[in-house]
Amino acid sequence: MCDNAVQSLTVCLSPYLSVSLYLSVHQWKSGPVVQLGWTVSDELLCIQEDGSVLIYDLFGSFKRHFSMGQEVVQSQVLEAKVFHSPYGTGVAIVTGSSRFTLATNIDDLKLRRLPEVPGLQGKPTCWVVLTQDRQTKVLLSNGPELFILDNTSCTAVCPPGFSPQAGSIVHMSVSFSYKYLSLFTDTGYLWTGSSQLQDKLSEVDTKKSTPPKQMVWCRRPKSQQPSVVLMWDRLLMVAGVCNDTIQFPIEDHCVLVGELDGVRIISSTTQELLQEVPLVCQDIFKIASMAPGALLLEAHREYEKSSQKADEYLREIKEQSMLGEAVRQCVEAAGHEYDTNTQKSLLRAASFGKCFLTDFSPDLFVTTCRELRVLNAVRESSIGLPLTHTQFKQMTLQVLIDRLVYRQFYPLAIEICRYLKIPDYQGVSRVLKHWASCKVQQKDLSDEAIARAVCVKVGDSPGVSYSHIAAKAYECGRTELAIKLLDFEARSGEQVPLLLKMKRSQLALSKAVESGDTDLVYTVVTYLKNEMNRGDFFMTLRNQPVALSLYRQFCKLQEQDTLKDLYNQDDDHQELANYYVTASYREKRLESRLSLLQSAVDEYNKAKNEFAAKATEDEMRLLRFQRKLDDEKGAGLLGLSLQATIEALLALGLHKQAEQLYRDFRVPDKRYWWLKLKSLAEKEEWEDLEKFAKSKKSPIGYLAFVEVCMKSHNKYEAKKYVSKVTPEQKVKAHLAVSDLEGAADAAIERKNESEIGVVLSRCSASDRLLIDRLNRARALTAKK
Repeated sequence: MCDNAVQSLTVCLSPYLSVSLYLSVHQWKSGPVVQLGWTVSDELLCIQEDGSVLIYDLFGSFKRHFSMGQEVVQSQVLEAKVFHSPYGTGVAIVTGSSRFTLATNIDDLKLRRLPEVPGLQGKPTCWVVLTQDRQTKVLLSNGPELFILDNTSCTAVCPPGFSPQAGSIVHMSVSFSYKYLSLFTDTGYLWTGSSQLQDKLSEVDTKKSTPPKQMVWCRRPKSQQPSVVLMWDRLLMVAGVCNDTIQFPIEDHCVLVGELDGVRIISSTTQELLQEVPLVCQDIFKIASMAPGALLLEAHREYEKSSQKADEYLREIKEQSMLGEAVRQCVEAAGHEYDTNTQKSLLRAASFGKCFLTDFSPDLFVTTCRELRVLNAVRESSIGLPLTHTQFKQMTLQVLIDRLVYRQFYPLAIEICRYLKIPDYQGVSRVLKHWASCKVQQKDLSDEAIARAVCVKVGDSPGVSYSHIAAKAYECGRTELAIKLLDFEARSGEQVPLLLKMKRSQLALSKAVESGDTDLVYTVVTYLKNEMNRGDFFMTLRNQPVALSLYRQFCKLQEQDTLKDLYNQDDDHQELANYYVTASYREKRLESRLSLLQSAVDEYNKAKNEFAAKATEDEMRLLRFQRKLDDEKGAGLLGLSLQATIEALLALGLHKQAEQLYRDFRVPDKRYWWLKLKSLAEKEEWEDLEKFAKSKKSPIGYLAFVEVCMKSHNKYEAKKYVSKVTPEQKVKAHLAVSDLEGAADAAIERKNESEIGVVLSRCSASDRLLIDRLNRARALTAKK
């Protein structure tokens, strides 16, 4: 209730259920309210004079607010309406400047200011919101004139068949589906027709000069007989397309609420539903009805009396081949009835008729029985949802569960979900999630008690996220409760973001590390880096070795300077030295590179890594040597490895410098001989190669000389070194130069069966004598 006229009164906001169940009371402390209305999700809209719209839940808790525009603050709201469309719940207002503003969907707010209405001063006489062709319009009356406002224009219209003598329109109403429109004039004339103003349904003289307090459409879906209900102080009038009226006296002050299939009449003590009697109920219950359903119902009554008339009624139905239709009528009529005894009679009659059918599907019967059980439960006065079967089918079961949840009827919602076998994630789990979100808001219970109750009730229910419940607790200012609830959350990916939001970064890092999810650890580390100063950040990571290791890996790729700071803070001389070595390779200037390498040597010495320190010093000597040769010879050696440098020097013919590196850096003899051998062979310097071979005994043997010469396709030079090959490698050497005779002599001389076999495998059919000789030698070798 709200009284704007007497500001000194204490104004209270008191939501009730339709059966007068008291929900809550709150003292109104905001501005004057122009209009109250409900959203499709059972939220209360309070539209104030200044254009502010406050939104509350069913229990009076404030949820959010929005404004209908800045210009409304000055001009004030004169009148407002809350309407529902396919887009959601909308709000329409008319301001003191005689301008209309629309918000088609308050959940996706987009304000539209409609064009001016010619000659309109203040608010119109009456107006309604229409939804046509996916477009929202306003129909308004200004005296005898009628206008339609859309996004771009204001158009004068005239209803078809509307008499000029009818007078000025003082009241109008649109049907629940926005399909029909009714207009009431100051002379008592009632016009009904399509809301598009193309067809007229009827016109009735109500003989009432005063406008009705309310005018509401009463129509069932698919009905061909829509009617309008008008209410005055002590009178209720129903006017239909037959140009006649039905009048009901009323004693209490009432409010009419238009619904999908009727009109709800609500007083301070009662609520009634006025609706057109369904055709199937008319067929069954009208006097002397011979409809199949009526005969089946009568047959069952006689059957219960053990009367033979039951068989006569059944025969009559069967003769007409209408038994299936009779069962269907009884089931359908049961759905429309409110009295449980009548429902039972009709369903028992349907069950009785089913027994005599062989191909009748029981689905309709079973579904209706289940739905009626649910409807009867929610119609109880303790629940207060007096839905019709038509409304239930239109709203769907999911919406009904939502309505029960919004009213905190959790036990009933859970029982319905289990009774109808709704999947857990759509039913029980969804209810438990909402219950837990409300439970954490109870201020009279301790954090430990709430956490224990939620854990016991929710358990491992699929689809219920403890992090979502914890987020609700945090929003209510109960941080410790939120942390306790997060301990029940199995998914670390859900725990960590909320812990970060709650500024519990240490705990978030621990949870991320425990999860083993590196991406999650990186997320927390990045957050900590941005939130903490560098010293605290590094100290935090030192307590989490896994996070520290991952952060180091990240720094190696992305933030090299940060990596240096990490090693410095930890006094990790070994890793710091490695960092300097790696950093030296990114430097182009030799001086900078040498400086970094010297720093690496110092750190290696601190780490007591003598080998690494010596290797780094050798690298510095090599760099200086390379720079010297680059300056003297232009060799382009800087940055090459030791082996590559020797190869380059040999390729350039700088043998003395190569020898110097060989001695200074103690290159192994075998490696140096291999490098020089390949270099001389590639350059085809055969004389120098021969001199090199004779310089001293080869540490790599002479088979290498043979193979390298053959690789360079010089058999002549290769044969020079065959004689120097050790006996064990003679066969290979001879075969390398394609000397089968020599290979055979060496194999026979060594009396080695495997080597004889190798030579035999290389012989061709033309080498018959050699093959025989080798076979004899192998036979002799085998005997021994």
